[in-house]
Amino acid sequence: MFFVRKMSLVKTAEEIELLRENNQLVSRTLAELAKYIVPGVTGLLLDKLADTFIRDNGATPAFLGYNGFPNTLCISVNDAVIHGIPNGNELREGDIVSIDCGTCLKGYIGDSAYTFAVGEISEEAKKLMHATKESLKRGVAQAVEGNRIGDISYAVQNYVEGLGYSVVRDMEGHGIGTKMHERPGIPNYGKRGDGKKLIRGMTICVEPMINLGKREVEEDSDKWTIRTKDRKLSAHYEYAVAVGKHKPDILTTFDYVEEVLKQKGSFF
Repeated sequence: MFFVRKMSLVKTAEEIELLRENNQLVSRTLAELAKYIVPGVTGLLLDKLADTFIRDNGATPAFLGYNGFPNTLCISVNDAVIHGIPNGNELREGDIVSIDCGTCLKGYIGDSAYTFAVGEISEEAKKLMHATKESLKRGVAQAVEGNRIGDISYAVQNYVEGLGYSVVRDMEGHGIGTKMHERPGIPNYGKRGDGKKLIRGMTICVEPMINLGKREVEEDSDKWTIRTKDRKLSAHYEYAVAVGKHKPDILTTFDYVEEVLKQKGSFF
């Protein structure tokens, strides 16, 4: 059993293409949801739309039932960091909402997250979202053969802490393949040169979770939602990536989402 898990860290070219197919579907699902993210929409409606879109494209929702999770999407609003359960509450003008989505198609998994603005949001929220997305890009840029996991972690932490934000340390990114969470773990904090060496063909999810205030978080009574202790805003973005020889092979894209946001006039 240990040998099988160890070998699964490095994927074949065919497996990487299956992961790309899944992650492109997640990207298109998030773009479909972007059309409906306006004040007044509920998390339950977004969840239903995502479930329908995923199934209409021949896949199943990877989150639904995973370790008992009750929905297709994780919808985390404002001070909720991750794992928020969709509900009937309406999103309000000025909210930010992180949507994490997963698919299962042909036995492989897709997993990506994006933080959306609901109507007009504050400048501090915009800056937090921009910094979190930029930290993702900087972390992913380190997903090159011969680097180490700590190089990814350091790139994220160094950038956001330099801007005065904090890095959530209780959750991390992960490997991805036929299972949602495979080895290795990908923390968003660390030291350059530390950790497991990256090998070409490893597939991982890099997902900075960055807080406006302090880094400490706590779990809600629903046993799922993770929220900032100081109740300040948090943002979350996630890419699935295959480690490349000279540059990362990003399996996810935000292009579909951001094209919708540009059409809505809500991209910044």
